[in-house]
Amino acid sequence: MSFDLKSLELFVRVAALGAIGRAGAEFGLSSTNASQRIKTLEDELDVRLLNRTTRVVSLTPDGAQFLEHARRILDEVELAQAALSQKTQSMRGLLRVTASSSFGRSYIVPFVAEFLREHPKLRLELNLSDAVIDIVEQGYDLAFRLGQLAPSSLLAQKIDIDHKVLVAAPSYLERAGVPQRPEDLLQHACVPFAHQRDWQLMAPGGTLHEVRVSGPVDSNLGDAVGQWVLDGVGIGLASLWHCGPALQSGRLVRVLEDYRVWPEKMIWAVRPPGRVMHPRVEAFIDFMRTRIHRTNAERYGSLLTPESRESGE
Repeated sequence: MSFDLKSLELFVRVAALGAIGRAGAEFGLSSTNASQRIKTLEDELDVRLLNRTTRVVSLTPDGAQFLEHARRILDEVELAQAALSQKTQSMRGLLRVTASSSFGRSYIVPFVAEFLREHPKLRLELNLSDAVIDIVEQGYDLAFRLGQLAPSSLLAQKIDIDHKVLVAAPSYLERAGVPQRPEDLLQHACVPFAHQRDWQLMAPGGTLHEVRVSGPVDSNLGDAVGQWVLDGVGIGLASLWHCGPALQSGRLVRVLEDYRVWPEKMIWAVRPPGRVMHPRVEAFIDFMRTRIHRTNAERYGSLLTPESRESGE
């Protein structure tokens, strides 16, 4: 049995988008033509791949099983094409990436144009969301994640350290005073992210201090937390890539800067399990690792303690 590769690609996109019309539009097909291609594929397989209603399309059990085979076939075809040509300019296809909103705006969006100049035949689809997306179910090639990873079958590579610091607006410190010890945070308004109220700080001598902070606001949106800290609501615990520009401009200042936020968190590149890494995925990971590491060192290295700089080398 032989398969039309375009029909396999279409089926994979329909599974990811949950809509035949939207997937067909990406291939320059009308909704009718896209539906016919899927129907032909089902006839060749003699199974029903999709449940169709007027509002949604979902995979049947046979469709879910065939999806993994279809992805594997497309992976192998792309690897074969890459092996036949050593020219990076020949790298082509769609690269689907997801990351948190603020991280993506700070570290991915500014470098996309440069990456596409190096690989002009690639297309990039970037989804920025603070929700944790199931990259297997949604059909993403790659996700950038921060902090501690939950146990899973996903494949993860370290990109760089996610240096975190305590910060506050000068207006807040003028009003509430400057904390001198970690325990002083108990008397301050703090702005946690996503209910993360247990803050741990490592003293220069190695003593670990754990403080359960409290404050008037909480959010799972990093940009909201950052804005509230800028507005003088309280002290925040922020990634250096997020608060670095405000620190350099003086809109924020470090708090308890001799202490290191503990444990150190990582920036991860995460991809689906059991799939051969596409050359385009590997190229994007290598590209972003270089840009992120260079940006951290050049822009924010002076804001780190000597111990933090050494741990990031």
